[in-house]
Amino acid sequence: MRLTSLSIHTLATLATLATVSAGCSDDPATPIVDQPGSIVETAQATPSLSTLVAAVQFASENDDLVNLLASPGTLTVFAPTNAAFDALAVELTGTPGATGADLLTTTNKPLLRTVLQYHVLTSTVTAAGIPFGKPITSAEGSVFKIDAGSPPTITDGRNRLSKITATDIEASNGVVHLIDKVILPADKNIVQTAQALAAGSPGEFGILVEAVVAADLATTLSGAGPFTVFAPTDAAFAALLTELNVTKAALLADKALLTKVLTYHVVAGRVFKAEVPIGAPISTVQTGTFSVSATLDITDARSRVAKIVATDTLTSNGVIHVVDKVLLPAP
Repeated sequence: MRLTSLSIHTLATLATLATVSAGCSDDPATPIVDQPGSIVETAQATPSLSTLVAAVQFASENDDLVNLLASPGTLTVFAPTNAAFDALAVELTGTPGATGADLLTTTNKPLLRTVLQYHVLTSTVTAAGIPFGKPITSAEGSVFKIDAGSPPTITDGRNRLSKITATDIEASNGVVHLIDKVILPADKNIVQTAQALAAGSPGEFGILVEAVVAADLATTLSGAGPFTVFAPTDAAFAALLTELNVTKAALLADKALLTKVLTYHVVAGRVFKAEVPIGAPISTVQTGTFSVSATLDITDARSRVAKIVATDTLTSNGVIHVVDKVLLPAP
């Protein structure tokens, strides 16, 4: 079952492809495509994807990206519209009225290559086969996720949202889904993401960042991973200070305790909300375990209960879930 209906424009495009690519009747109203063209040919025949075509041609080296999308295979392309590229140009340049064509510069070519490959999957995934809520690995190597809805929504590596506006446009070498925003791979690791959130307005995770630095864990959590971090808020750390009857300075000075507590919040591997094992012991880097209920309550090793209040903040080396209470391992 399709998640969204194809637009009238897309139907018209498919009708055109029936004539151009399949050699069918000259009647432009003919709706049957016996032999759909490649993904490149499909995009070339769709006026709203002209910027995508230009970007693929510009960013190719010895036509490698063009050949990828034109050669036989089983691909999936999340295709941004011209309007999506125009919006990206404004976002990246800060210039009102900038268009997708303004992105086609020598300086931007490496970024464009990475971004375009981030929109491609090396297997055919129809709308019915989208693994909602789970990490999806792109041809570029980074992940994004798609949440079910009307329309479905993509969360990219920078936690920007894009809507899938049309699905299951068939091509000879795969399938195309249209999206209304160019998606971008992650550019910050777990530590950098926490630091950015701490510096925000309002700021959050300031104490967590201080604690990670004090425990000399910043390098580890900036590594390849991937890791899953259950990140306590500043309010959670403030409550912990009261619970333990210590000052922040005393807590940050106790490196052994900090290391034990912080590594108890880290799980090896990238575990999105949809993949959290409910009711089963979850092993942490600290070697202790905790469990998560169906209502996203965490019970730690001391039978204290914390709530997961936000999920699936993507980073380049894992994912962050926010918790409202600092978890404590066994004494």
